[in-house]
Amino acid sequence: MAYIADAKFTQGNLMHHVSSMSLTASIGLMAIFVVDLVDIYFISLLGVDELAAAAGYASALMFFASAINIGLSIAAAALVSRSVGAKQDEKARTYATSVAAFTVVIGIVIPVVIMANSTYFLGLLGATGEIADKAYTYLKIILPTTVFSGLAMVAVATLRAYGDAKRAMYPSLIGGGINAVLDPIFIFTLGMGLEGAAWATAIARIATMLFAIYPALRQYNAFAMPQASRILQDLREVIAIAIPAILTNVATPLGSAIVTREMAKYGTEAVAGMAVIGRLTPVVFAVVLALSGAIGPIIGQNYGASRLDRVRETYIDGLKFLAIYVLLATLFLYLVRVPLADMFDAQGDARVLLYWFCGPLALASFFNGAIYVSNASFNNLGHATYSSWINWGRHTLGTLPFVLIGAAWMGAPGVLIGQTLGGVIFAALAIWLSFRVIDHPGHKLFMPFFCPQMHRMHVVSSRCIR
Repeated sequence: MAYIADAKFTQGNLMHHVSSMSLTASIGLMAIFVVDLVDIYFISLLGVDELAAAAGYASALMFFASAINIGLSIAAAALVSRSVGAKQDEKARTYATSVAAFTVVIGIVIPVVIMANSTYFLGLLGATGEIADKAYTYLKIILPTTVFSGLAMVAVATLRAYGDAKRAMYPSLIGGGINAVLDPIFIFTLGMGLEGAAWATAIARIATMLFAIYPALRQYNAFAMPQASRILQDLREVIAIAIPAILTNVATPLGSAIVTREMAKYGTEAVAGMAVIGRLTPVVFAVVLALSGAIGPIIGQNYGASRLDRVRETYIDGLKFLAIYVLLATLFLYLVRVPLADMFDAQGDARVLLYWFCGPLALASFFNGAIYVSNASFNNLGHATYSSWINWGRHTLGTLPFVLIGAAWMGAPGVLIGQTLGGVIFAALAIWLSFRVIDHPGHKLFMPFFCPQMHRMHVVSSRCIR
């Protein structure tokens, strides 16, 4: 009999579970963001603008592979945590194994497709000539490690599903540390330049995977030998969560592109101010970004244990924790707004935008976080398609018209204000819909007209533990 941890989230103080899971998950996220910044910093020290541009184009393509891996990891967290909560030991192992098997297949197929059509894809992004060649060199080193990155995400999600916040945090920290150490050695000491940065990232991905899979196997025996029949049997339930999660992630850059395009009309200072805000947000609000992955297993375990009272309480505590954190972070930003603007040498519109962000607009992170928490409830209660609806709505209908109206009313600051107002509306919709789902988890609240087959799959997923 495989050893399985107790369903720890079905007992004890829920606010403690929410805060500890969120804080540990945010540390892992911050490690990733910091390493990304270090990567770009070292590449920029080479003094060749084309190299940084090539890395940027390559990263844009790699985003889609990452979005698929994130979607699969969300499926793993939801299915495993619900099984843990229902005390279905073997089912938890087979779900984790099936998702890992799908991840391996995807991790092989996607890089092959992208590399075979890299010239076309890079051309769509605007990369040509020498920059396209360097981006291809970068891609051919990193893309084959997509499978390792995906397995690391699935293993970390599985550890969280068992409630092991600390062991889920360590792989990202260790991988980030390895990347940060190898970057200067490969780039400068060995003179490998951009290729050195790529090799450092590739090695770090392998290390992250090893440090994620090892504790999952040793502590929980979380994976089994894959069986084709079982994998195919689990396919529908995995897809029912993974595909909406992938679509949810893909919507985010669309909204960012809309805002960037409108902000560009106000000149380089406005764009520079938005770029600074873009760098500050994931660092200051890493806890907010981590909430969805952190709170999902808590909801999943309690749903699996048929503790809907604790599911509702978890959701409410998640919103409370979010509100407290955002208020404290906003106060901090307001107090340091002047030195922050000076540090980034923000002038004109850039300084105006930064001051807006370090004041009332930072509070908007609550509404973004509310959407993340709601998405976690949808994914873990068998209504993953609602996450896609909310995110696509927020980054289209909740962005473009509000940004245009805000810009016409207040110029560059109005772009950010409009983006915020759209977020408020969709956050309210997400919260309302979440309470409906929590109170009636097995009921369809509306039919996704664009994909009735997907609706049938998520109904099946919602019953998988019944």
